[in-house]
Amino acid sequence: MKYKMSETEKGLNIIIEVSNDNSAKLLTELNNCQQGKCSCPTEEYKKLESLTIENYENKISLILKPKENQSFNINEINKCLNYTSNKIEGEK
Repeated sequence: MKYKMSETEKGLNIIIEVSNDNSAKLLTELNNCQQGKCSCPTEEYKKLESLTIENYENKISLILKPKENQSFNINEINKCLNYTSNKIEGEK
């Protein structure tokens, strides 16, 4: 799983390239995060006001908007994405 992250004035945009084999698993994990059931080893989800997920062929787009007066720690977001990548790629 490869991803590109960019900061915007409204939060973070993340584009994830994912194989068809792992797409459904990743969407399940992301939907859990969207519902507040994040399993990542970070507290960044507590800063999350909204998470928009858009699914395209071999790509998933995430738009993370922080709560008012909050900002995301990019290192912690990277940690979460790497954790999730390892988790879904380990489920064969």
